[in-house]
Amino acid sequence: MGEAREKFVRLAESRTQKAIDSIQLIGNLSNPTNYSYTETDVDQIFKALGDAIKEARSRFKANASRDKASSFRLDN
Repeated sequence: MGEAREKFVRLAESRTQKAIDSIQLIGNLSNPTNYSYTETDVDQIFKALGDAIKEARSRFKANASRDKASSFRLDN
């Protein structure tokens, strides 16, 4: 495995685990004994999370598209 790949795997695993842990902490807010929230609050939280995930995914797709474009060849 190359150095860039090893760095990616190390950081991806660490950052993904941190994101999962944070999402689980958000889930802890669902206890109505301890917290007061509205359905609108919940919708706003999950829309923001969904938007952030879509943005992150689109950045990976944009880089993949760039890689494909750089290998363009005219037919002979």
